[in-house]
Amino acid sequence: MNIYIYIGKKSLEDDLRLAALMDALSAGGCRITVLGPGQEPGKDAGMLMSVGGDGTFLSASALVAERGIPVVGVNLGRLGFLSENRPEDVADAILNREYSIEERTVLKACVEDGMRKGEPVYALNECTVHRSGAAMLGVEVTVDGTRLPTYWADGLIISTSSGSTAYSLSAGGPIVLPQSRVLIITPIAPHNMNVRPLVVPDTSVITLRMQSRDRKVIFTADNRTAETDGDARIEISVAQFSLKRVRLNKSDFINALTEKLFWGEDIRNIK
Repeated sequence: MNIYIYIGKKSLEDDLRLAALMDALSAGGCRITVLGPGQEPGKDAGMLMSVGGDGTFLSASALVAERGIPVVGVNLGRLGFLSENRPEDVADAILNREYSIEERTVLKACVEDGMRKGEPVYALNECTVHRSGAAMLGVEVTVDGTRLPTYWADGLIISTSSGSTAYSLSAGGPIVLPQSRVLIITPIAPHNMNVRPLVVPDTSVITLRMQSRDRKVIFTADNRTAETDGDARIEISVAQFSLKRVRLNKSDFINALTEKLFWGEDIRNIK
């Protein structure tokens, strides 16, 4: 198998655990290619390995999601749900084919800015809108043509189930199992306290229109940020392709919640 390696930070290139992982894969018959800045995996790629944390995984997945190349995350960062695997666990699992391929939902966002409609942008975790100045942001949301009450807040998050443990979680959104076919609408620091995060089917088409005294609004797609007009219209739906994520057989989402978020940490739960 030809494995391309995407490394998040140059300082990780000298990590001894990564070196041991690459040596083990090479000894097992894999051809290893480390991507340089601006490079993408070749047509012969059988797998892309993301080395770092979840932010690195998002950058790596943006390179290959449309091409259907599986991505495996190796965690040399901090908290990781997408990039959850210890380097010590990866080589044997890949060489012995002790893994499965998950299909993770990808968001497609189209921004109509004045008379101009930009090219679609894609996100694995979430798309968000934020206020750009001191003024509160009003976000008018429609789901399949049905209007929701306007969210008055610092911003709004539209996340996939993969993104439920990312920005949405920190803003009070629910934790959703990755295989759930849903989208999550979560306000950021809402001023109207009688609105709550909303879970909708991933077949929904979600449209956002902004009300702001500021001329510009911040729009993000995962770890990419851009400014758009304050009266922009943004349409968000599920892309026609999904990300292929490598899941090692020994990994478990509930265990990851317990270990990384100390979920259910309670002396009564000690076994």
